Amino acid sequence: MSKVSYLFSRINKLDYKKMWGTIATLRQRSGKSRAWLMADLLNCAVRYNAGYMDYMIAEIYRLNASQRKTVITRGINNGIVRRMNDKRYWHAFDDKAEFNTRFAKWVERDWIRLNASTSKDELSAFLQDKQAIFIKPIEGSSGVGVSKFLKTQWQDLDAFYEQAKKLGACIAEDCVVQHPLMATLCPTSVNTVRIATLLGEKQQGILYAFLRIGNGKVMDNVDCGGMAARVDLASGLLLTVAADKQGHVFTHHPMTNTPIVGFQLPFFEEAKAMCEEAMQIVPQLRYVAWDVALTQKGPRLIEGNSFPSHAVPQFAAHYPDGIGILPEFSKFIDL
Repeated sequence: MSKVSYLFSRINKLDYKKMWGTIATLRQRSGKSRAWLMADLLNCAVRYNAGYMDYMIAEIYRLNASQRKTVITRGINNGIVRRMNDKRYWHAFDDKAEFNTRFAKWVERDWIRLNASTSKDELSAFLQDKQAIFIKPIEGSSGVGVSKFLKTQWQDLDAFYEQAKKLGACIAEDCVVQHPLMATLCPTSVNTVRIATLLGEKQQGILYAFLRIGNGKVMDNVDCGGMAARVDLASGLLLTVAADKQGHVFTHHPMTNTPIVGFQLPFFEEAKAMCEEAMQIVPQLRYVAWDVALTQKGPRLIEGNSFPSHAVPQFAAHYPDGIGILPEFSKFIDL
């Protein structure tokens, strides 16, 4: 799809109410006029396939022309995904039951598929030794539709079974218990490392890594109010402050007061090795973002994303010099 075609496609799907709200926020942050911002936003849409959320998250309004060329925008990311990932194989990651089966070696937790044919006895057997479980839609992203249930909620098994059947096609999974060090950041969620791998023409391996940190909810996703910090691939240290999708910056976690910059991730070398091995299982998907939990026994795969988000790796707080993440991609593939 050409830049012009992509631009018109996005215009047709725009949420204009949300866009005007974003422009109002940008006026306050930048001190620029609405007319200037609209003109610059249109320029960035044509030149860099940037949408208004790209413009805000990466704070493109503060960047010069050279810096803007280093930002991975939604349009650029979409193009990379289309080029790298054969859509005929997306199901290997998008179907959570298929993913858990295919990558069982690194998932290492009990789970069961829930659908109309699942019997109450099967559900009862699965729940027998569990204290808490997650139920997730078979397909979905950003934590949408994911719910946590405690043992007290299935004491009335008949009622819970009827409730589960109404959820549609799902999987139920045992909860992952994160490493105690990870819980010092935020104990309410499993704080996962997002590790992106790329099977490129120039080289293959790990493209980037970010730690996603919850902020009081059971999910660590930035779309659920969580935050992210950049991980140094060589050391497993958090190199940057944490930031959320609204642009708030955190030097310490607001709930636990744990320092973020300099935090050492446990089992990071093992997590990298796991992802580098896992990326060879479905080579038709060459660009994958893996969500990894760090436990006392080592890393565990939570899921793999066949369409990696470009938002988390592009938070402005992670690139104070204004040089974005696109140059990292150029080490792996031709852009």
